[in-house]
Amino acid sequence: MVYIKAMQDSSENDGSNRDHIDKGKLQINVTSDVDSFPVPDAVVSVSYTGVPDSTLEELNTDSSGQTEEVELNAPPLEYSLNPEIEGQPYAEYTLDVRAPGFEPVSISGAEILPEVTAIQNVRLRPLTQDHEGEEVFVIPAHTLYGEYPPKIAEDEIKPTNESGEIVLSRVVVPEYIVVHDGSPRDSTAQNYYVKYRDYIKNVASSEIYATWPDASIRANVLAIMSFTLNRVYTEWYRNTW
Repeated sequence: MVYIKAMQDSSENDGSNRDHIDKGKLQINVTSDVDSFPVPDAVVSVSYTGVPDSTLEELNTDSSGQTEEVELNAPPLEYSLNPEIEGQPYAEYTLDVRAPGFEPVSISGAEILPEVTAIQNVRLRPLTQDHEGEEVFVIPAHTLYGEYPPKIAEDEIKPTNESGEIVLSRVVVPEYIVVHDGSPRDSTAQNYYVKYRDYIKNVASSEIYATWPDASIRANVLAIMSFTLNRVYTEWYRNTW
Protein backbone atom coordinates (compact mmCIF):
# COMPACT_ATOMS: atom_id res chain seq x y z
CA MET A 1 0.00 0.00 0.00
CA VAL A 2 1.55 3.31 -1.07
CA TYR A 3 0.40 6.63 0.32
CA ILE A 4 1.54 9.98 -1.04
CA LYS A 5 1.61 13.10 1.09
CA ALA A 6 3.21 16.49 0.72
CA MET A 7 6.73 16.67 2.12
CA GLN A 8 7.78 19.54 4.33
CA ASP A 9 10.39 21.99 3.12
CA SER A 10 13.84 20.45 3.56
CA SER A 11 14.97 23.29 5.78
CA GLU A 12 12.47 22.05 8.38
CA ASN A 13 13.80 18.49 8.26
CA ASP A 14 17.55 19.02 8.08
CA GLY A 15 18.22 18.05 11.67
CA SER A 16 18.51 21.61 12.92
CA ASN A 17 14.92 21.62 14.15
CA ARG A 18 15.17 22.89 17.71
CA ASP A 19 12.12 20.86 18.73
CA HIS A 20 14.03 17.60 18.26
CA ILE A 21 15.63 17.64 21.70
CA ASP A 22 14.71 14.12 22.88
CA LYS A 23 15.76 10.70 21.64
CA GLY A 24 13.81 7.75 20.30
CA LYS A 25 15.05 4.37 19.08
CA LEU A 26 14.60 2.47 15.82
CA GLN A 27 15.15 -1.16 14.87
CA ILE A 28 14.56 -2.64 11.42
CA ASN A 29 13.59 -6.27 10.74
CA VAL A 30 14.19 -7.45 7.16
CA THR A 31 12.65 -10.65 5.76
CA SER A 32 12.06 -12.20 2.34
CA ASP A 33 8.66 -11.60 0.78
CA VAL A 34 8.64 -15.17 -0.56
CA ASP A 35 9.34 -17.36 2.47
CA SER A 36 9.53 -14.86 5.36
CA PHE A 37 13.10 -15.97 6.07
CA PRO A 38 15.35 -13.29 7.60
CA VAL A 39 17.63 -11.45 5.20
CA PRO A 40 21.16 -11.08 6.62
CA ASP A 41 23.72 -8.51 5.42
CA ALA A 42 21.08 -6.03 4.26
CA VAL A 43 22.22 -2.39 4.37
CA VAL A 44 19.81 0.19 5.79
CA SER A 45 20.52 3.90 5.28
CA VAL A 46 18.65 6.28 7.61
CA SER A 47 18.10 9.93 6.64
CA TYR A 48 15.74 12.77 7.46
CA THR A 49 12.57 12.64 5.34
CA GLY A 50 12.80 15.39 2.74
CA VAL A 51 16.61 15.37 2.81
CA PRO A 52 17.58 12.10 1.06
CA ASP A 53 21.31 12.95 0.85
CA SER A 54 21.69 13.50 4.60
CA THR A 55 22.53 9.95 5.69
CA LEU A 56 22.55 9.82 9.48
CA GLU A 57 23.14 6.12 10.08
CA GLU A 58 24.04 3.08 8.01
CA LEU A 59 23.00 -0.20 9.62
CA ASN A 60 23.49 -3.86 8.72
CA THR A 61 21.19 -6.78 9.49
CA ASP A 62 22.51 -9.80 11.38
CA SER A 63 21.76 -13.48 10.78
CA SER A 64 18.25 -12.90 12.19
CA GLY A 65 17.57 -10.10 9.71
CA GLN A 66 17.64 -7.48 12.46
CA THR A 67 19.62 -4.30 12.82
CA GLU A 68 20.88 -2.98 16.12
CA GLU A 69 18.78 -0.36 17.88
CA VAL A 70 19.85 3.14 16.92
CA GLU A 71 19.05 6.41 18.71
CA LEU A 72 17.50 9.20 16.63
CA ASN A 73 16.37 12.73 17.40
CA ALA A 74 12.71 13.19 18.35
CA PRO A 75 10.46 16.01 19.62
CA PRO A 76 9.83 16.49 23.36
CA LEU A 77 7.74 13.83 25.08
CA GLU A 78 5.10 16.42 26.06
CA TYR A 79 4.10 16.85 22.41
CA SER A 80 2.50 13.38 22.30
CA LEU A 81 1.03 13.52 25.81
CA ASN A 82 -0.63 16.95 25.79
CA PRO A 83 -3.01 17.62 22.87
CA GLU A 84 -2.99 21.34 23.67
CA ILE A 85 0.66 21.64 22.66
CA GLU A 86 1.00 22.43 18.97
CA GLY A 87 3.78 20.78 17.04
CA GLN A 88 4.42 17.44 15.39
CA PRO A 89 4.98 14.91 18.19
CA TYR A 90 7.21 12.61 16.14
CA ALA A 91 10.18 12.97 13.81
CA GLU A 92 10.09 11.53 10.27
CA TYR A 93 12.90 9.49 8.75
CA THR A 94 13.48 7.76 5.42
CA LEU A 95 14.86 4.21 5.29
CA ASP A 96 16.60 2.85 2.19
CA VAL A 97 17.04 -0.91 2.36
CA ARG A 98 19.26 -2.89 0.01
CA ALA A 99 20.39 -6.53 0.01
CA PRO A 100 22.12 -8.76 -2.56
CA GLY A 101 19.60 -10.63 -4.72
CA PHE A 102 16.63 -8.48 -3.65
CA GLU A 103 14.87 -5.41 -4.99
CA PRO A 104 15.68 -2.25 -2.98
CA VAL A 105 12.98 -0.70 -0.81
CA SER A 106 12.54 2.91 0.31
CA ILE A 107 10.26 3.82 3.21
CA SER A 108 9.58 7.52 3.68
CA GLY A 109 8.00 9.01 6.78
CA ALA A 110 8.94 6.43 9.42
CA GLU A 111 7.77 7.98 12.70
CA ILE A 112 10.09 8.18 15.72
CA LEU A 113 8.62 9.11 19.11
CA PRO A 114 10.75 9.97 22.15
CA GLU A 115 11.69 7.39 24.80
CA VAL A 116 10.22 4.41 22.90
CA THR A 117 11.54 1.98 20.28
CA ALA A 118 9.96 1.93 16.82
CA ILE A 119 10.15 -1.39 14.97
CA GLN A 120 9.96 -1.24 11.18
CA ASN A 121 9.33 -4.53 9.39
CA VAL A 122 10.57 -4.65 5.78
CA ARG A 123 9.80 -7.41 3.27
CA LEU A 124 12.10 -7.61 0.25
CA ARG A 125 11.15 -9.16 -3.09
CA PRO A 126 13.77 -11.31 -4.82
CA LEU A 127 15.17 -9.84 -8.03
CA THR A 128 13.37 -11.07 -11.15
CA GLN A 129 13.14 -9.95 -14.76
CA ASP A 130 9.46 -9.11 -14.29
CA HIS A 131 10.08 -6.73 -11.38
CA GLU A 132 12.96 -4.30 -11.49
CA GLY A 133 13.50 -1.03 -9.74
CA GLU A 134 12.96 0.34 -6.25
CA GLU A 135 9.76 -0.28 -4.31
CA VAL A 136 8.69 2.94 -2.57
CA PHE A 137 6.38 3.30 0.43
CA VAL A 138 5.33 6.68 1.82
CA ILE A 139 3.82 6.56 5.31
CA PRO A 140 1.01 9.09 5.75
CA ALA A 141 0.69 11.47 8.68
CA HIS A 142 -0.47 9.94 11.95
CA THR A 143 -4.25 10.11 12.32
CA LEU A 144 -3.90 12.13 15.52
CA TYR A 145 -1.79 14.73 13.72
CA GLY A 146 -2.82 14.78 10.06
CA GLU A 147 -6.11 15.98 8.58
CA TYR A 148 -8.37 13.25 7.22
CA PRO A 149 -12.00 13.17 6.02
CA PRO A 150 -14.58 12.33 8.70
CA LYS A 151 -15.78 8.79 9.20
CA ILE A 152 -18.75 7.79 7.07
CA ALA A 153 -21.86 8.32 9.16
CA GLU A 154 -23.73 5.21 10.30
CA ASP A 155 -27.11 4.59 11.88
CA GLU A 156 -26.81 4.01 15.60
CA ILE A 157 -29.27 1.10 15.30
CA LYS A 158 -28.50 -1.18 12.36
CA PRO A 159 -31.33 -2.88 10.42
CA THR A 160 -31.44 -6.66 10.66
CA ASN A 161 -32.05 -8.34 7.32
CA GLU A 162 -31.35 -11.90 8.34
CA SER A 163 -34.04 -14.09 9.87
CA GLY A 164 -31.72 -16.04 12.17
CA GLU A 165 -28.57 -15.50 14.19
CA ILE A 166 -25.67 -17.72 15.15
CA VAL A 167 -24.37 -17.15 18.68
CA LEU A 168 -20.91 -18.56 19.30
CA SER A 169 -20.20 -20.21 22.64
CA ARG A 170 -16.87 -18.38 22.87
CA VAL A 171 -14.95 -15.59 21.19
CA VAL A 172 -13.19 -16.85 18.08
CA VAL A 173 -10.38 -14.65 16.79
CA PRO A 174 -9.66 -15.21 13.08
CA GLU A 175 -6.11 -15.72 11.84
CA TYR A 176 -6.69 -13.58 8.74
CA ILE A 177 -9.13 -10.80 7.89
CA VAL A 178 -9.98 -9.10 4.60
CA VAL A 179 -8.83 -5.48 4.36
CA HIS A 180 -10.42 -3.27 1.71
CA ASP A 181 -7.81 -0.87 0.30
CA GLY A 182 -10.13 2.10 -0.13
CA SER A 183 -13.45 3.57 0.85
CA PRO A 184 -16.21 1.01 1.58
CA ARG A 185 -18.11 2.59 -1.32
CA ASP A 186 -15.23 2.03 -3.76
CA SER A 187 -15.90 -1.35 -5.36
CA THR A 188 -12.80 -1.00 -7.58
CA ALA A 189 -10.37 -1.01 -4.63
CA GLN A 190 -8.49 -4.23 -3.94
CA ASN A 191 -9.06 -6.58 -1.01
CA TYR A 192 -6.11 -8.05 0.87
CA TYR A 193 -5.85 -10.93 3.31
CA VAL A 194 -3.96 -9.63 6.35
CA LYS A 195 -3.10 -11.44 9.56
CA TYR A 196 -5.45 -10.28 12.31
CA ARG A 197 -2.61 -9.61 14.75
CA ASP A 198 -0.70 -7.55 12.18
CA TYR A 199 -3.83 -5.56 11.35
CA ILE A 200 -4.48 -4.70 15.00
CA LYS A 201 -0.85 -3.68 15.51
CA ASN A 202 -0.89 -1.49 12.40
CA VAL A 203 -4.16 0.22 13.33
CA ALA A 204 -2.95 0.83 16.88
CA SER A 205 0.30 2.34 15.58
CA SER A 206 -1.71 4.68 13.35
CA GLU A 207 -4.28 5.79 15.93
CA ILE A 208 -2.46 6.06 19.27
CA TYR A 209 1.01 7.08 20.41
CA ALA A 210 3.36 4.54 22.00
CA THR A 211 4.33 7.16 24.59
CA TRP A 212 0.88 7.04 26.22
CA PRO A 213 0.41 5.39 29.64
CA ASP A 214 0.11 1.61 29.51
CA ALA A 215 -3.53 1.65 30.65
CA SER A 216 -4.47 4.06 27.85
CA ILE A 217 -2.78 1.91 25.22
CA ARG A 218 -4.50 -1.27 26.48
CA ALA A 219 -7.92 0.41 26.51
CA ASN A 220 -7.52 1.67 22.95
CA VAL A 221 -6.24 -1.67 21.65
CA LEU A 222 -9.21 -3.47 23.21
CA ALA A 223 -11.56 -0.99 21.52
CA ILE A 224 -9.85 -1.57 18.15
CA MET A 225 -10.09 -5.35 18.60
CA SER A 226 -13.77 -5.15 19.57
CA PHE A 227 -14.66 -2.93 16.61
CA THR A 228 -12.75 -5.16 14.17
CA LEU A 229 -14.36 -8.39 15.38
CA ASN A 230 -17.79 -6.74 15.21
CA ARG A 231 -17.21 -5.87 11.56
CA VAL A 232 -15.92 -9.38 10.79
CA TYR A 233 -18.75 -11.36 12.41
CA THR A 234 -21.61 -9.09 11.39
CA GLU A 235 -20.20 -9.04 7.81
CA TRP A 236 -21.02 -5.35 7.86
CA TYR A 237 -19.14 -4.47 4.65
CA ARG A 238 -20.26 -7.45 2.56
CA ASN A 239 -23.04 -5.59 0.71
CA THR A 240 -21.14 -2.28 0.66
CA TRP A 241 -18.22 -3.52 -1.43
